[in-house]
Amino acid sequence: MRLWRRRGSDRQARQAAEEGGRQAEAWAVLWLRLKGYRILAQRLKTPMGELDVIARRGKTICFVEMKARTKMDRALEALAPKQRHRIERAAAWWCARHIKDSSLSMRFDLIAVAPGRLPVHLVDAWQV
Repeated sequence: MRLWRRRGSDRQARQAAEEGGRQAEAWAVLWLRLKGYRILAQRLKTPMGELDVIARRGKTICFVEMKARTKMDRALEALAPKQRHRIERAAAWWCARHIKDSSLSMRFDLIAVAPGRLPVHLVDAWQV
């Protein structure tokens, strides 16, 4: 049994995962645009954590988390409670700095992407 990996293979695996995530995010953003959303920000780093996509449709601001996996069911189940909490804090930070209109609502969505499948958009995937 091999207890360690060569350093290059770890780096290559991380780079491949990062590239796959970027491609999945591009598909998800295209999917949102086709559904009538306006993209406000992508891969936004905040002091509270990163927000994958911030989109707006009508009077709703959507904080969208992307999950790409080899199988769709794994992508749909990949969002842990700790991640949800981090996203909620980052969204609150962003809203405090950017939202001036009190009539806007916000929600948290999930887009799951798997190879060979259309993205699955879970609207209002969780509540705060």
